[in-house]
Amino acid sequence: MGEVERGEAAPRRRIPFWCANGHETRVVLASEADVPEFWDCPRCGLPAGQDQDAPPPAPRIEPYKTHLAYVRERRSDADGDALLQEALDRLRVRRGG
Repeated sequence: MGEVERGEAAPRRRIPFWCANGHETRVVLASEADVPEFWDCPRCGLPAGQDQDAPPPAPRIEPYKTHLAYVRERRSDADGDALLQEALDRLRVRRGG
């Protein structure tokens, strides 16, 4: 399939982007297309920008938190002890003890 079947190709331009690891990515865009501010680097996944000397910084990734970590943020140790005692009391009542 060539231009006869698909029609004439739109004018294009290559836009270079650089990530914090120094990887260069050249993106081909239509001449009329808006150039995005950032592009994800296909080699490392970091955001890439058009300024080679000042690429965008790597995003700050929050560490994964467990359910227990979220509970500990909301409740004090005294609250946890009180809840545990209530649960144990209910269990003892159900067991008849």
